[in-house]
Amino acid sequence: MSSAHSPSRHVVVIGGGISGLAAAHRLLEGGARVTVLEASDRVGGKLYAGGIAGMPVDLGAESMLARRPEAVGLARAVGLGDRLQPPATATAGIWSRGGLRPMPKGHMMGVPGDLAPLAASGVLSDEGVARVARDAELPRTEVGDDVAIGEYVAARMGREVVDRLVEPLLGGVYAGDPYRISMRAAVPQLFEIARTHRSLIEGVREAQARAAARPAADGPVFMGLDGGIGTLPLAVADAVRAAGGAVRTGAEVTGLARGTDGWSVALGGETLTADAVVVAAPAGHTARLLAPHARAAADELAAVEYASMALVTMAFRRDDVEGLPAGSGFLVPPVDGRKIKASTFSSNKWRWNADADPDLFVLRTSIGRFGDEGDLEREDAELVAMSLKDLGEAVGLGATPVETRVTRWHQGLPQYPVGHLDRVARIREHVARLPGLRVCGAAYDGVGIPACVSSAHRAADELLATLAEGAGDGRGEWRHD
Repeated sequence: MSSAHSPSRHVVVIGGGISGLAAAHRLLEGGARVTVLEASDRVGGKLYAGGIAGMPVDLGAESMLARRPEAVGLARAVGLGDRLQPPATATAGIWSRGGLRPMPKGHMMGVPGDLAPLAASGVLSDEGVARVARDAELPRTEVGDDVAIGEYVAARMGREVVDRLVEPLLGGVYAGDPYRISMRAAVPQLFEIARTHRSLIEGVREAQARAAARPAADGPVFMGLDGGIGTLPLAVADAVRAAGGAVRTGAEVTGLARGTDGWSVALGGETLTADAVVVAAPAGHTARLLAPHARAAADELAAVEYASMALVTMAFRRDDVEGLPAGSGFLVPPVDGRKIKASTFSSNKWRWNADADPDLFVLRTSIGRFGDEGDLEREDAELVAMSLKDLGEAVGLGATPVETRVTRWHQGLPQYPVGHLDRVARIREHVARLPGLRVCGAAYDGVGIPACVSSAHRAADELLATLAEGAGDGRGEWRHD
């Protein structure tokens, strides 16, 4: 058998989102021959570079966490280092209790470590702030193996801080329900504080003091790319092709079959053979592919729930929006019953967007979250009208947009309920029994771009190691455990 670094070792990657592309890039670095198969007509998944009124915009995710190295490192590896760009402003607001209010400083995913800025912001009522303060007096609240972040924080600090601060912040990441989302999976640092401290306020304050003392704290928390985060998967795909890999769109995989020396990958009337396979598809599709081979893993994957949402992107004449706040936008607590869940002032937030056409101003809103997706059945024009109505009430915007685009993300964001990490561990345990197959993507270790890249690298590295072991056993076939 040839070595793991021989081009003859062929790995098929199913899914051309950022996870699949990152896996392919890593596999090529390890010497494998790679084919990426993407069912849709474009690569990138939830990272989607588009345009409006002649301006480049992101129609999906728009930034990546820079405090983790994986996504920024991938961008640099594919030649985008000089296009990395932090937000021009990180000042955001919350449209809460009838007014646009500043985001209070000194919190961790909405859990406050300092009551003074929270009280000054007006996001919570006086009664709500007083209830938060009781955290310092309450006896310890046990967390067990896992707990819903909303349930735990409400027990310590009251529901108002969950509904008006934690929920809109978590919603920006998961579009989910904080009373269902796992604290251990979604905010592990907060889970550790809950395990080791009696008071959440005290624990958050200590964690922020430690973070402020680290040199890395001087760098930006988030990064974007000139031209949009949606250009990242395009650049990774180009790098994969340049390294000899194949990236195919419109290639839906309908089945997997195991052989004595690898896998057969069925797509339409064609079958590819592979020494190994990475499945970087959404959980439901992954479940269908794995069902004949790992029923227990497939059942776990089939139970993963997803939230759907829509992004409404609008371009205005800049002269018509001079009265808008100067910040990056605002979040909206669902408890207030508004239609939009957030709005980003893209031309304030990103210099590249503002510079693309100084006469135009781009902003976007999001509609829909887990358990609240009825409005997504409406026509595009209705979603635009809903957004304009709420923007008018929130910031006084009365202008008519030059152009609008509605992008629907059906089943776009996997949910991480209590017990999610244990489910992922069970899935990986079952999948590991299949020689030459691994899974990765947003359904496992985090929905952010760095977490997806990390998941991809883990899958690729494990397969490269397995291929190397197979190469050294002196046989031209897989060893079945």
